[in-house]
Amino acid sequence: MIAPQGFGWGTIVRLGLVQTALGAIVVLLTSTLNRVMVVELALPAALPGGLVALHYAVQALRPRWGYGSDLGRRRTPWIVGGMALLALGGAGAALGTALLSGQPAIGFSLLVLSFLAVGIGVGAAGTSLLVLLSTGVAPHRRGAAATIVWIMMIAGFVVTAPTAGHLLDPFSGERLVAVSGGVSLIAFLVALLALWGVEPPRARAPERPGPARPFAKVLAEVWAEPEARRFTVFVFLAMLAYSAQELILEPFAGLVFALSPGATTKLSGLQNGGVLAGMVLVALVTANGRGRLASLRLWTIAGCLGSAAALVAIAACGFAGPGAPLRACIAGLGLFNGMFAVAAIGSMMALAGHGGAPDGESRHGTRMGVWGAAQGIAFGLGGFLGAAGVDLARLAFGTVVPAYAAVFVTEAALFLVAAGLAGRIGRPAMSAPPLGSLSVRHAV
Repeated sequence: MIAPQGFGWGTIVRLGLVQTALGAIVVLLTSTLNRVMVVELALPAALPGGLVALHYAVQALRPRWGYGSDLGRRRTPWIVGGMALLALGGAGAALGTALLSGQPAIGFSLLVLSFLAVGIGVGAAGTSLLVLLSTGVAPHRRGAAATIVWIMMIAGFVVTAPTAGHLLDPFSGERLVAVSGGVSLIAFLVALLALWGVEPPRARAPERPGPARPFAKVLAEVWAEPEARRFTVFVFLAMLAYSAQELILEPFAGLVFALSPGATTKLSGLQNGGVLAGMVLVALVTANGRGRLASLRLWTIAGCLGSAAALVAIAACGFAGPGAPLRACIAGLGLFNGMFAVAAIGSMMALAGHGGAPDGESRHGTRMGVWGAAQGIAFGLGGFLGAAGVDLARLAFGTVVPAYAAVFVTEAALFLVAAGLAGRIGRPAMSAPPLGSLSVRHAV
């Protein structure tokens, strides 16, 4: 069991290093290998796009990995196993990419297997890491803990991408395999050291009154919990809206405001800076756990409502033309996105452990897995649906501005629905639920 006072800040940072390691491997797959396939190998962009979509599709298995960690009552083996599979997948994907030019059949087969391994590894490690945080972090530190962990994952992106880029020059397939393999190995070792001794060995568990319930039955029980189901829908809708603008915001700025690629990239950096600011703001305000402003539900709702308003404002900027405050609106979108994201993650950690099970078994991992699956699937769909929605709207309207505006307003509507759902989640309403009923838990 975790100490009653919960993890200290040092332990939270150590667990954040696991996210740093995870991000370091994933960024090579989604950026570096993507570029190599399209530019150096002159392959269709649909190939890396399909492989990344495959990695997201496997996220649907997160509930199964969470259920497995519930049965073992320890999360560390699942995190370590997931990181090992992720590291192997990262190295295998680089090797598969290098083989595409000379042995395309073997290279493509290895890429498919590697991205499947990456998807499973991210799901197993990420789900169990969040459960470990949810059971080990004191309630008033959850917002700050979520911020620390996510910022450290972003740090993995920031450090790895330019470093790997430097080491890859001059480019060759052999160098790609060496760099990716080295990053994967170092990331795995960092995660292993970060986890060392955090979760004590499991004490002798009491005997179960009977055999463990099968996964399908446990999943059905979790889905039958009204709050868990509501939170799943909230996560799906909010993340769908969150991710749908990723692939269309820069093209919108380029087409409507005639901004150069460099200028639109700066806008993307401005948005990401806003995300970081929103996360830090929520962490600072909620860290002491006192006062109404410490409510994660309040910040989740505010983030969703603010994101909706910012998206409508961006749509209005398109009609207003060059003098519109586009930069301010995009910075605001990032700020509210960051507020919503970190507050939702903190709420997820809080909700994961609420309620029990008829047989006394933990349902932390299964619930977290359900929410993680909703998040992963929504994130994978969001980018595609946002881009496809613009294409369809352009066919319908015949012009660019109304097409983008229609998609931004649709995203805003999704955020409004998500805010309504968030307002009904985690209310201190009911007293203890009757035996056999399951109430809900955390998210992200």
